[in-house]
Amino acid sequence: MSNRTREELAAAVTATTRRHHAAYTLFNQAMADHLGLHPTDLQCVSLLALEPCPRTTGEIAELTGLTSGSATRLVDRLQRAGLAERHPDPHDRRKMLVALTHGRTPEVEAAWDTPGRAFDRALDEFTDEELTVIERYLRRTTDVGTEQAARLRAR
Repeated sequence: MSNRTREELAAAVTATTRRHHAAYTLFNQAMADHLGLHPTDLQCVSLLALEPCPRTTGEIAELTGLTSGSATRLVDRLQRAGLAERHPDPHDRRKMLVALTHGRTPEVEAAWDTPGRAFDRALDEFTDEELTVIERYLRRTTDVGTEQAARLRAR
């Protein structure tokens, strides 16, 4: 067990989280540069890959925190880059759905191959119980980050 107080442990987690965020931001920039993309575009591709079905541009704006106009321009860039395509919404003909294409999927997956294995190996030393705590922490801080981003944008 650690001899550190709860306050010391919380401060250490907070400091490490800030370093993690900075390192991941730099990694995201390097990966985007490698693929010839803007970092926001790469994040959108990553988020869309996690979604169970295609999304509207409005939903992409919500996912990314962009305005609707910026999200439209982002989708335009993804289309030009061969990463996304628009399809009519079968339930609402006024809307278009954005889906990832398969054209550049092999290139993107290949770019993630080595870093993905490295990130997976970083989890090898943790027990199942520790991974459960890490996942819970990440989910909770993701929710807090989303809430705080919305608060800052509302000002």
